[in-house]
Amino acid sequence: MTKKTNWLATILIALGSLFILFPLYMTVSIALKNPEEMAASIFSLPTGLHFSNFKRAIEATNFFQALGNSFVITAVSVVFILLTNSLVSYAIARNMNRKFFKGLYLYFISAMFIPFQIIMLPVVKVTTDLGMNNIPGLILLYIVYGLPFNVFVYVGYIRSIPIELEEAATVDGTSTWGTFWRIIFPLLAPISATVVILSCLSTWNDFLLPLILLADPTQYTLPLVQYVFQGQFSTDYNLAFASYLLALLPMVIVYLFLQKWIISGITQGAVKA
Repeated sequence: MTKKTNWLATILIALGSLFILFPLYMTVSIALKNPEEMAASIFSLPTGLHFSNFKRAIEATNFFQALGNSFVITAVSVVFILLTNSLVSYAIARNMNRKFFKGLYLYFISAMFIPFQIIMLPVVKVTTDLGMNNIPGLILLYIVYGLPFNVFVYVGYIRSIPIELEEAATVDGTSTWGTFWRIIFPLLAPISATVVILSCLSTWNDFLLPLILLADPTQYTLPLVQYVFQGQFSTDYNLAFASYLLALLPMVIVYLFLQKWIISGITQGAVKA
């Protein structure tokens, strides 16, 4: 028996794909054109591959220094987010019957509903006074700001893990610390994959927090150095789009290599949570 085609769903998927692929096509096309080709037609394919745009973009943005900054900030932030947020969530999940931990959980969850713009100026003031308007300070803020959402997903997942596993480990003489790292943490792999992926993307692509926090131009991240094209290069769209494509490329490569774990982590995490 042949299945009927759901034309409405097919059309919606096609339109969604078009909305995603068209901006990507425009980015690649403009990055490979010269100003003359841009003037002739903005939508046409480039007649020649002008890779010199990428070379000029690298020089204009000090690309490799910004790439290194973004990599260090993202890698260190994600590692500490994974380790600290899971520990906090474990403590809350296994002590939810106590008022303090229940209140702490609700406190973290409530932070999800506070827009960053409301606390933006106080954060800048405090971090500047403490001398933390630099990369280490930025990493610390990413770890802290990741707590509300990560605690929310981790607690739900941990509470689905049978507590009998921990009781058996305790009988065998394993400490609470050992129980977490040897038993619970490995079981958190699916939801940890989700947390790592979302944290990696949000940290790598963040523009606002580095903009208001970083005072030293040598510490600028990749999204931040793109801001140079709002100034002296604002009319050189070929150079600007070449730079945007370079900034986009690392996350595309990460996704191509990790898409199997991305899909698996999100689906399993959704079921467990």
